[in-house]
Parts: sequence; C-alpha cells; structure tokens
Amino acid sequence: MIRMILMVLAVVLAPVAGAACSGQTACTLGDRSYHLRAPDGWDGVSPLPVLLHFHGWGRQGGLIVRHDRIAVRAVAEDVLLVAPNGLGGSWDFRAAGSRDTAFARAVLEDLAARYPVDPDHIFVSGYSYGAYMAWRFVCDDGADIAALLAVAGSFSAGAACDQAPREARQVYGLDDQVLDFPFGPRGETDTPVALWRDRFGCGDGQDQGPWNARPFLTFQRTVWDCPGGHVTLDLHPGGHFIPHDWIPIQVEQILSQRD
Repeated sequence: MIRMILMVLAVVLAPVAGAACSGQTACTLGDRSYHLRAPDGWDGVSPLPVLLHFHGWGRQGGLIVRHDRIAVRAVAEDVLLVAPNGLGGSWDFRAAGSRDTAFARAVLEDLAARYPVDPDHIFVSGYSYGAYMAWRFVCDDGADIAALLAVAGSFSAGAACDQAPREARQVYGLDDQVLDFPFGPRGETDTPVALWRDRFGCGDGQDQGPWNARPFLTFQRTVWDCPGGHVTLDLHPGGHFIPHDWIPIQVEQILSQRD
C-alpha cells in the first residue's frame, strides 16, 4: 500500500516539480541554465519526446521557447522543448570534447529528473552557430539521439565525429552569406551532409523534388536511405535564416513513423 501511494504521488508531483522553471524562468544547473517549454495540452503523465535546441550567436534560450519558427505546430503540441543558454551567447563547438557537449548532456539528465522523457525520441537542433553546436553534440555524444535537425551550418566531411544520431536532416540557403554555403569543388550542393553520407555508407541520393512549408519559400529535397542511417537535405534559394515551420515539420514527420 505504501509503495502504491508513493507511485501515485510521484505521478502527481512530477509535473509540479517540472513546472518550477519554464518559459522565461530559466532552470538552473550549477552555474549554467536552460529554458524549457512543455507541450500544450500535455496530460502530465505521458512520456514526452524532447527537442534540444541550440540558439544562434548572441541569443539565449528564452527566445527559443517562444520562437514563432520553432515553438509551433508539432513542437508546441507534442514535444518538450529545451533550450540551453550558451556562455556569452555562443558555443564551444570547434573541437571534440566540448564543454558544451557535457553541459547539454547534463541538461538532458536534469530534464529527465523533472519530466517523463521518451528516450527513443530525443531530437537535437540548432541554428547558425547553434547548428554547429548541434553537430558537435551528436558527434561527441549522439548515440541515443533520434535525429539531428540542423539549420544553416554544418561540419565538413573530415571533421572529428566519433558518434552519430540515427538520422540527420539539414536545411541550408544557397545564398547564405553569413555562413557561406559549402559548395563542393565542382559546385556540388550535397556537401552539407557529406560527413553523414560517408559515415552511413550512402550511395546515390533520391531527388524528391520541390516542396513548400509556406508558399513564399520552396525547398528542393534529396534523401539518402543508407545502411547506417537516413539523411535528408533541404535546399532553398534564400540566405541565413530559420525557415518557417521547417523544424516542426521534421519533428512531425519523424514522430509520425512511431509504432
């Protein structure tokens, strides 16, 4: 009977503990912090997919949890969104063994102590310098990550990368003049995902043609179904920005494949 009472209390109190920090009230973790947002309409009990997002340069996680290009659609409705705060508004992504990889892992562990997390559906995303940090995290510690969702920033094929997520999805603007699009030596446009194509043993990609999240921006999608994982590359003619709905649509597509 006592054990039953404790189990019931755990279910009742877990959301309350998790709610102690949310939205613009940061969760403290040692001398660092992060922001989170629970999905709208969550029942307080069901295990939650997680989206760990690394903000762009000069930003903080409080922006991410209310961002109208990230915290919408499937992310707002179905996913526990968590946004770490980078030191000085930036990230340590240039070499393996990053201090921010350890910090982000600690954030995920702290999150799991506050909320019931679905360990099979942890997504890692980032924009600009945050995209580099998302790559660094999955390269350093990504064995349990369902998918990398990177926006406007990617590693070269020769970068140090000991681990990998199960899936990698990348979007990049061909006219990006902040983090220049990494055209190949003969003008190839598949180089943003060259590391994953090599790592997963990919062959030729499949052109899936154009698609739109919003009418004013068209993506050209190529996919690789490979022995070691799945790779998706979306290209658009624009510059350095987070495309409307791109991150939520990727989350929605992957979650729709759950049993």
